[in-house]
Amino acid sequence: MLVLKFGGTSVGSPEAIEKIIEILKDRRHAGKTAVVVVSAFSGVTDTLLDISSRASAGDLSYKETFIAVRKRHLDTLAVFLKGDARKKAAADVDGALTELERILDGIAILKELSPRTCDLVMSFGERLSAALLAHVFTAGGINAEYLDTRLLIKTNSNFGKADFLPEETFSNIHSFFNPPKKKKLPLYVATGFIGSTSGQEGQFPEGGDTTTLGRGGSDLTAAIFGAALNAREVEIWTDVDGILTADPKMVKSAFRIDEISYIEAMEISHFGAKVIFPPTIKPALEKGIPISIRNTFNPQCEGTRIRDDAAEGSYPIRGISSMNNVALVRVQGSGMVGVAGFSSRLFGALARRGINIILISQSSSEYSICFAVLPEDARRAEAAIKEEFEKEIAAGAIEDPVSEKDLSIIAVVGSRMKSTSGISGKVFHALGRNGINVVAIAQGSSELNISAVISKADQGKALNAIHEAFFLSGVRSVNLFLLGTGLIGGTLLDQIAAHREILADKHKIRINLVGAANSRNMIFRREGLEPKKVKALLNGSGDGTEALNFPLFIENMKSFNLPNMAFCDCTASDDVSASYGDIIQSAIPIITPNKRANAGSLEYYRKLTGYSRERGIPYLYETTVCAGLPVISTLRDLFLSGDRVRRIEAVLSGTLSFIFNNYREGKTFSSLVREAKAKGYTEPDPRDDLNAMDAARKALILARECGMSLEFANVAIDPILPPACFKADGVDAFFAELEKSDGDFEKRRAAAAAKNKTLRYIAIIEEGSAKLSLREESKDSPFCTLVDSDNIVVITTDRYSTLPMVIKGPGAGAQVTAGGVFADIVRIARTLV
Repeated sequence: MLVLKFGGTSVGSPEAIEKIIEILKDRRHAGKTAVVVVSAFSGVTDTLLDISSRASAGDLSYKETFIAVRKRHLDTLAVFLKGDARKKAAADVDGALTELERILDGIAILKELSPRTCDLVMSFGERLSAALLAHVFTAGGINAEYLDTRLLIKTNSNFGKADFLPEETFSNIHSFFNPPKKKKLPLYVATGFIGSTSGQEGQFPEGGDTTTLGRGGSDLTAAIFGAALNAREVEIWTDVDGILTADPKMVKSAFRIDEISYIEAMEISHFGAKVIFPPTIKPALEKGIPISIRNTFNPQCEGTRIRDDAAEGSYPIRGISSMNNVALVRVQGSGMVGVAGFSSRLFGALARRGINIILISQSSSEYSICFAVLPEDARRAEAAIKEEFEKEIAAGAIEDPVSEKDLSIIAVVGSRMKSTSGISGKVFHALGRNGINVVAIAQGSSELNISAVISKADQGKALNAIHEAFFLSGVRSVNLFLLGTGLIGGTLLDQIAAHREILADKHKIRINLVGAANSRNMIFRREGLEPKKVKALLNGSGDGTEALNFPLFIENMKSFNLPNMAFCDCTASDDVSASYGDIIQSAIPIITPNKRANAGSLEYYRKLTGYSRERGIPYLYETTVCAGLPVISTLRDLFLSGDRVRRIEAVLSGTLSFIFNNYREGKTFSSLVREAKAKGYTEPDPRDDLNAMDAARKALILARECGMSLEFANVAIDPILPPACFKADGVDAFFAELEKSDGDFEKRRAAAAAKNKTLRYIAIIEEGSAKLSLREESKDSPFCTLVDSDNIVVITTDRYSTLPMVIKGPGAGAQVTAGGVFADIVRIARTLV
């Protein structure tokens, strides 16, 4: 024997009702279903509440809405029924509607709507639906009868959320389904959500007042029938495929749970999962009856089965649930410590006010206790506490209670948590890694649930972060925001586009480009931008692009509040680098080849690196020195392993490297500068490279990475060019002045050559100082092995003293720099596990 329940969306349209008829006629259900519990048509319960409220306020517009409710039900009948069958069904529906209209008119006259009357009005949603569907099923070849559950389900008089009385209710159901004269029973189409009080007097002709079981109570109705009839299974048909691992509206990667235990289902439903109504579980739990959650619109899907002996899944947790709006009330004071009965007084005072407690957390010192309630109960909770502990508060033994609103609860649920170590660590690592502050924590002794109270604004971010940590643990993702799509940024986009599928398929790393901007426009797309199309989008208009507003770009990035976000700055802007502090303090990792931040003030450098280190928020800037060469990471590894850097000598400018690597007899210095410019090795104005400022910034960064407290002004720069070159007005005038100096450069080159040496522009970092100068190097020097625009860094340490460590290779160029940035983005993804 089966008991089925169909929710509002399942009976909300003729197309949905057709689906129900197909389900009832299939092999699994035909002849095996005793009761079909139905909800009101979708939206009707809310409409009934609305029109009764308007009637009590004397607003006669309720009559128009009542007419629309009547029309909707009669129109549905007309789709399925013809002739006498339609007339009979219409008479039944009209009878109920006439009674409803009379009650509404009475409310309008009295201008009063009591909870008792409100329950009576709301009952018409299910009564109309069940009566109508009984006729429709019969016309469709199913022997069905209408069952008003007020006859059978008896409750207390807590109108609006009545508790059913098991003994009397089960006795009534047994008697009804076991008549003295044995006969084949029809399929009963029963009203969900409603019952009636016991007694001979009341609104209901058979005795008692009409009550409702609370919102979602149709699920409970089905479970009551299942328990009373010892059904083989209770099936709850809705508009989703079952219970999912998380709310699919907030977590796109959520998936269906095949099986779940009763207790796990209770925990998940308590903390906000909308698929089932929490008290539904209890009658079935007591009888050991499985409950299946199925999709009316996808009946081929097996849904989720709730049962005592649910198989353990392949994941350490079963699912994640949340409540998106709670308040936390805190009580603290020395007068609580070691005082027996304090908790009893506290929660007794709250119980007397009818305040439901959602979660409790207490410090081990007993100095403070906090609990979560619905926001509308927070003030009443404070008042109850002040009244109960008036003397203690006046004496200063206990502080005034404090409430905090705009909070959410995230609950991680699963029976395997008890036997699996590290679950809590994984939960809080996922939250901390994403900058989500935990306000309170609770875990039961059963180890079935870990709950955390967080800011409401972080709910979606937290759900996604935890879901990825447990259910997509093999997959690591980065939600990337890119600023700058010029030479470096544009090349980076090309590299991501070319390699993204390989990363996802082979390495389980997903790079989702959420936002991008160039110097003119910006664009955001939560579901992700196609990297190969971004440059075209930003260079055009439409398709979501808007004029660049850098502060707004940062605010939009923060407001997205996605898990595993990262910001990549491929500009050379001082304004952008000045925002790094704000970005990293928002728990957003930064990847950048922009030297401006780390070569700015020492205070700012220390602020960024210190915050990154202390909070564990990655700040990656490997490409600020020598592009993709592993210089900074090597220095960091040397330091962490206990080595001490004594001296660094380096060629840090690709432009200057090219010029001096190719400066030999027969070539003038000015001609090499022209050649470097033609090959794209210099800025449009070569003086921007030949002033050695860029190389000095790199030297400063390396010095700081070695622990030296230097400002940029402390870096000594031996000028390459004469002052007249810098004073020249324009590039052409500069080259004219430079040509005048070719003779001086040639004399210096020739003097070095006479000693069998060559000229190299080298940075030296040692003993707390940094200097850049043009030096003569012997032929066996590592600096003379460079080709083209290569960089080289020679590191002398305590361990590498006799034979220094040498790092050499391309230190400039779009491909290697973008490749280094790309590697840092991947490194961000790898830190998320």
